[in-house]
Amino acid sequence: MTGGHRPAIRTPDQRIRVFVSSTLRELADERAAARAAIERMRLAPVMFELGARPHPPRELYRSYLDQSDVFVGIYWESYGWVAPDEQISGLEDEYDLAPASMPKLIYIKASENREPRLKQLIARIQKDDHAAYLPFHTAEELQERIADDLATLLAERFDAAKHETPDDDALLGKVPVPYSSTIGREEDLRRVRELLVKGGDRVVTLVGPGGIGKSRLSIEVARASADIFRDGVFFVLLENVHEPGLLLSTIAYSLGVRDTGAVDLEDRIARALEGRRVLIVLDNFEQIVDAAPVLVRLYTAAPLATFLVTSRVVLRIRGEQVYEVEALSAPAASEPATMHRAQRSSAVALFVDRAQAVRPDFVLTNDNVAAVVSICRRLEGLPLAIELAAAKIRALNAAAIDQRLQQSLPMLAATSRDLPERHRTMRAAIDWSVSLLPAVQRHLLEDLGVFATRFTLDAVEAVSAGRSWEADVLDALGGVVDASLVKQVDVGGRSTFSLLAIVREYAIGRLEERGQADAMRRAHADYYSELVRRISPDLRGPAQIGTVHLLSLELSNLRAAVRHLVWSDRLDDAGDFAWDLFVYWWISGFFSEVRLWMLELLGKQHPISTRTRAIAVFFTVWGEMWRRPSEEVIERLGESVRLFRESGDEDAAAMALGARGSTRMRFPDLDMPAAQAEVAQAREVFHRLGNWWLEALTDVALGLLAMARGEFPASLEHFERARATGERGNDAFTQVVAGNNVARVRLIAGDIDGAVAVYRTTLELAALLHYDEGAQYALEGMSAVAALRGDAWQAGALSAVAAAIRQRVGQYDVEGFAAHREPLAAVRAFQPEAVAAGEQAGDDMSVAEAYALALPDAGPAVQRALAQW
Repeated sequence: MTGGHRPAIRTPDQRIRVFVSSTLRELADERAAARAAIERMRLAPVMFELGARPHPPRELYRSYLDQSDVFVGIYWESYGWVAPDEQISGLEDEYDLAPASMPKLIYIKASENREPRLKQLIARIQKDDHAAYLPFHTAEELQERIADDLATLLAERFDAAKHETPDDDALLGKVPVPYSSTIGREEDLRRVRELLVKGGDRVVTLVGPGGIGKSRLSIEVARASADIFRDGVFFVLLENVHEPGLLLSTIAYSLGVRDTGAVDLEDRIARALEGRRVLIVLDNFEQIVDAAPVLVRLYTAAPLATFLVTSRVVLRIRGEQVYEVEALSAPAASEPATMHRAQRSSAVALFVDRAQAVRPDFVLTNDNVAAVVSICRRLEGLPLAIELAAAKIRALNAAAIDQRLQQSLPMLAATSRDLPERHRTMRAAIDWSVSLLPAVQRHLLEDLGVFATRFTLDAVEAVSAGRSWEADVLDALGGVVDASLVKQVDVGGRSTFSLLAIVREYAIGRLEERGQADAMRRAHADYYSELVRRISPDLRGPAQIGTVHLLSLELSNLRAAVRHLVWSDRLDDAGDFAWDLFVYWWISGFFSEVRLWMLELLGKQHPISTRTRAIAVFFTVWGEMWRRPSEEVIERLGESVRLFRESGDEDAAAMALGARGSTRMRFPDLDMPAAQAEVAQAREVFHRLGNWWLEALTDVALGLLAMARGEFPASLEHFERARATGERGNDAFTQVVAGNNVARVRLIAGDIDGAVAVYRTTLELAALLHYDEGAQYALEGMSAVAALRGDAWQAGALSAVAAAIRQRVGQYDVEGFAAHREPLAAVRAFQPEAVAAGEQAGDDMSVAEAYALALPDAGPAVQRALAQW
């Protein structure tokens, strides 16, 4: 089986071929438009229009697809003809036969009468990470879109020819793209897939020692299982999650569920998974195995969810099926190392493949076969160990590698007798590979052990300051990349580096042995503390979107930095770190993680400053003020206000005071005067101090209080003022939050046109932010607009899309916030069939289609954002 990237696309003079799939009769004009767009780009259209042939259609499709580089699908109303003895139409067969990694551009013509089986196919296509999915109305519009999209795709693919990079969105739960082919795992893939198809086991655990290929197998299983789990496959990397209490927040982040504090995170995840057949891959679970019972609670609450876990140890929970991942096959020691036997060995095949990656002219011959087989035997078929050995073929021939392993491996393995046998072999293989490096590269590799999933050259240079190799960092980093001990990839336009988990363990272990681990962790924490101090102001204003993205890429290192600050009793630094990132925690939804750190901080028997205690108290009750408001929460926030004031931080004291007033708003017997006084006082402080971001959000709270009193003109004034503040600061988040409230009040007042104008803006900004909840509220508002204007079908469709977003992000209804419920109920009473038809259509719509319905003239920036959503 092969994995990894499809080869980068060819240059234009080699005539890139574009396969066009659609029904023939109903889309004749659209096919002509597609042909014109493709030929305009000087590309070759591949169109199956030859009529009946004496060959099986599937073979024709496959022949055409084998010639092609890009797949274009155009769909409208018809599912197409299903041939005798076939289960699916040629339309679906073409899509299924297109290679999974082939770029796919899918165009859906607007319709209210789509056939059910075509709806099912479109719903499946929406789950395909390799498909871009866009609506259209006319053949002329389609022609322009295809030409534009092909131009964009070519630019991306030509860049990919220079830099093979993983998808940035892997951080958001997408299955990673392997860096290289997967060899020798066909049978494992088949057997694990059978376990998943059977469906009786809620947790399938891939167990084996480090370096045996559990993570790679889980990636291949995930990529091959989209047909089983039609509602999604999510990949959750736990490599740098060391506290069991962080499991839920890490899963939530990968699912797109934000932890705003309003609802218990476990409940939100259960809500997001309700009724959805999904696969959630949890990679590297062994370090938080105490959190395994959480999986039982999750699959009990979400009975259609299945978990695929990789771990070095068995979880020992009910519902678990253990699958032992074995080493690759190597010729037995009792057999002569012949070419015939070697060519049947998956271990040998892996060695040859990885050797050719660094020396393309390397081939297996009668002269080197014995040495290659011996290498694979010595390394016991462990894939990572074989890859490390093969990387040395750049400088050594196979015989020299085998001879050095023969001399070094037994001695190195003997020094680790406390490890199981294959763990010893893997550790010895890494030790041997590292021993061939110059001293500067060895020491740098050990230093890199303090980093989490990804890190940048700037970070490496910072932690290397003062080391004897400081001036040689760049060359040394290049050396360990060449040795295959460090990976270099471009992510989000930045050059980043990463280590495999087992190599990181080795590196940090060597630092511990040399007594330098604490110093390097301190340098790491200092670098990220300074980074946070420097960029946190950009979380408010025009740089907000880019700063949130940057911090998300660094999330694992942020966690590692806080972990070290708390562990090493730098508690005041930990408090400052958490407080500087308050806006990030709010926008991205990480309050449960921060709460854990702050609880640990408060439990330390170590003096802390008054301000740090105020910060910790605030974060520990933030979630409680939304979920379980009580007099105790009021009292604790009052304590935070007092401590902030004692420390001289008036701005933070106002934040805690505003939170206290907001907590009162959650009480059934609202103490309006107290809530009003506290929120208004907080706003006054923010205004005086120039903290426009919190001033705007406090205005939103005042507007909600005015609504609770039935004073709608006053509430609109507060919401408008908050929105205007957000506009002046060019802050997308503030504009979305305030704007949805402005539009809601305008609707209540009967100003439908005014509401539409604001909802359009919030929809655009929510798309650019990829802010699900903001889009959900705006789509609900546009559903209400459609209902009030008598468009029952559109009202139902937008309501259904918004409901799907609510479920996906685990959002519960908040009383009074669902602006569409009453108008929708009213129009349903008169046009029940039209509303039902709209809801059915909405169930099949993507967010992009819903945007095209609500915002048909969206600009190119919004359309690009939607294509990636």
